[in-house]
Amino acid sequence: MLGGVLAFVLASLVIVHVADRARADDDRCQQFASDSRIRATEDTGTGERVVVIGDSWSAGLGLDRSVGSWPSRLAGSVHVAGFSGSGFSEHASPCGRVSFADRAASAIGGGADLVVVEGGLNDFDQTAADVRAGFVRLMSVLHGQHVVIVGPAMAPSRAARVPAVDDLLARLCEQYDVTYVRTSGLDLPYLGDRLHLTAAGHEEFGDYVRDELAAL
Repeated sequence: MLGGVLAFVLASLVIVHVADRARADDDRCQQFASDSRIRATEDTGTGERVVVIGDSWSAGLGLDRSVGSWPSRLAGSVHVAGFSGSGFSEHASPCGRVSFADRAASAIGGGADLVVVEGGLNDFDQTAADVRAGFVRLMSVLHGQHVVIVGPAMAPSRAARVPAVDDLLARLCEQYDVTYVRTSGLDLPYLGDRLHLTAAGHEEFGDYVRDELAAL
């Protein structure tokens, strides 16, 4: 009898924990979607239209003003389609269909002279096959566009997994004849979570990418 009651209590606790986790994920996804919409209204600069598809670094997570995220340092009229937690692979994010390939068509709906896709940190725990599948689908959506891929930096909390993702993306870019910008050699300042950049970090990262694009 006691064993049955204990099993029931433990099962109930598991159910409550799963439900709480699901609600927390839902709340977080709603916030990420709201942040993404806000950042998409904050185009910067003038000139050729540059569309940036990216993750929380593009969206400006952790900044006082999301418009200060690194793409604002790029030359041209810059439009940002960033969604925190997203990546190349379909399941990098728990927020549904928000991978780069899922959002690419909408991102370039207003036209683009250059498409910059930044990410990889959220693919740190995904299989190489899943990252490759997402990359291939992204290239299909962006067929005919001038595309540059900006790889992941060595964020301390995920640094052990970055080299594998970095090398995989570099190989895929070579296979598809797409320019790849490595950022894994940068020494950047991070927030306390050791994953997201400080305001100064965004400036440094953005300036580096801008200079690499200028050299193309």
